[in-house]
Amino acid sequence: MTLSLHNLQAALTEALGEQVQLESHLGELTLTVKAADYLSVAKTLHDHPALAFEQLIDLCGVDYSSYKDGAPSRFADGPRFAVVSHLLSISHNWRLRVRVFAPDDDFPVVPSINEIWNAANWFEREAFDLFGIIFEGHLDLRRILTDYGFVGHPFRKDFPTSGYVEMRYDEAQKRVIYQPVTIEPREITPRIIREDHYGGLQ
Repeated sequence: MTLSLHNLQAALTEALGEQVQLESHLGELTLTVKAADYLSVAKTLHDHPALAFEQLIDLCGVDYSSYKDGAPSRFADGPRFAVVSHLLSISHNWRLRVRVFAPDDDFPVVPSINEIWNAANWFEREAFDLFGIIFEGHLDLRRILTDYGFVGHPFRKDFPTSGYVEMRYDEAQKRVIYQPVTIEPREITPRIIREDHYGGLQ
């Protein structure tokens, strides 16, 4: 662990204590927090002078439903859905990954951090659209990438690759219509052709 990373870990431990779980891997720190503490921890990360994470670089949803043995955290009350954010402190030249798990798999909800970092606005809308994660307190939580009439959340691992409906222009009705998917799902296995002595092997 580098000196800078060690200093960041010490500052995080002093400011947040037992509220969080810290993991260091490949020269990066990941801070995992419970959904109930997410907003207060985010405010501390932004406002505390020893941390001063002024910028939100990225925010995305994650579906852990088929991730090895489930979600890798002792704070995973409901281990399927998580929200991962990447923060930057310009003052201290630090980067941090923050992960929060939604407690309920059937209706995943975490607080919105848009009031702390304005950049979270469209990122949270994207996570809502693609994963179905609800951001409590977001003032304009609506779809951003899919159509308003879209059914489901396409980045969930149980969402079919072909989708549920398809859209086409109907010449008779002179408008775009939706209909059930007409493509038959099939498994495509690539054909592999090997020479008998490829690469000098017998």
